[in-house]
Amino acid sequence: MPESMLLAAALGVAGGALAVGIVVLLRRIVLNSKELGTDAEQATYRTLHLASQAAKHLRGGIDELDAARAGKHLRALLGCESLAIADRSGTIAIDGDEAMRAIAERLSAEVLAGGRQQVHRRIRIGTSETDAVAAPILAGSGSLGSAGPLGAIVAFASPVHAGLVRATGEVADWVAAQVELGELDTSRAALAEAEVRALRAQISPHFIYNSLNAIASFINTDPAQARELVLEFADFTRYSFRRHGDFTTVAEELRSIDSYLRLERARFGERLTVTLRIAPEVLSTVVPFLSIQPLVENAARHGLESKESGGRITIAAVDAGAFAEISVEDDGVGIDPGVLAGVFAGGPASGEHVGLRNVDARLRQVYGDDLGLVVETNIGAGTLVRMRVPKAGPRRPLAAQALDGRLEQ
Repeated sequence: MPESMLLAAALGVAGGALAVGIVVLLRRIVLNSKELGTDAEQATYRTLHLASQAAKHLRGGIDELDAARAGKHLRALLGCESLAIADRSGTIAIDGDEAMRAIAERLSAEVLAGGRQQVHRRIRIGTSETDAVAAPILAGSGSLGSAGPLGAIVAFASPVHAGLVRATGEVADWVAAQVELGELDTSRAALAEAEVRALRAQISPHFIYNSLNAIASFINTDPAQARELVLEFADFTRYSFRRHGDFTTVAEELRSIDSYLRLERARFGERLTVTLRIAPEVLSTVVPFLSIQPLVENAARHGLESKESGGRITIAAVDAGAFAEISVEDDGVGIDPGVLAGVFAGGPASGEHVGLRNVDARLRQVYGDDLGLVVETNIGAGTLVRMRVPKAGPRRPLAAQALDGRLEQ
């Protein structure tokens, strides 16, 4: 075949390959554009993404630093030229043209005073003009709402159209909701801490008094035993009154319980027998701080203390598939089921069994209502208290934050 024909054939093949390549490339572009979704879907994604980025800077309240960080995303969300966020005192964080700051301060002050959205046209800025819409950040029925607006949002654009007016009001309401959610998270954390303080208050007066009396009784007769009890008392109180960590492990809780029971045995003598049945595989399971020890104290104080012959406390922690099942049982005087129902309902008798009620409330808060305490008891029949804890750890966001990096080793 002549060289000219070979060259023509080669060019034809190359041209065909190039055409096929272009078709494949165009097909990939079309497919990729479909994977990105329609214009409406892409706009929805962009809106949600900007809102989520702004939200994380608003949960701690509207201070100048966090407001400035949130303002960047809110400005993009509204599509305005500049955006200012004012707190309750009128302090301004602005994203965009700094020349708007003085105007934003004046407009936000008017909105904070009146509590209503305002639209301003043809505002003179140097040699140019702009429009602005200012909306109050109004809290709902929570504690923040009683003190008036939390702040204000001022959006600048030329011109301000009806869509921006409505969107600015909606964004202001959304910002208020994020701030209130942050307040709710803080309230939940404060409630959890208050419940732990209540448990500590239960421990301190009764147990400390009895423990010190027991230690004092051995000072003259058995100084070595008194010294050992002082060390156990120090270990127990150090654990019970620690100031960090809302969670611990089964192993740490049991270690504290051992110190507690050594002190109780010094008081009860041979009247107290303790049996432990602990599966090694559950020792590392994470549990709320002071969730097992109050059950043991309840068994000793309310189950056996008033029983002349004393009795037995059995502590068990077993592997139950995805859960660790922990139980504390005593063969003491028991509790009237009607009285027990009143304890969990917060009735008059709840003060005597604050440990049971608070542990139940904290378990429900962390794991859900289906994982509260289960109590089997009757007068003269002893008491069995069971709790089931997911071995995977807490599933609630608040609990997960408290757990992160704060387990005491």
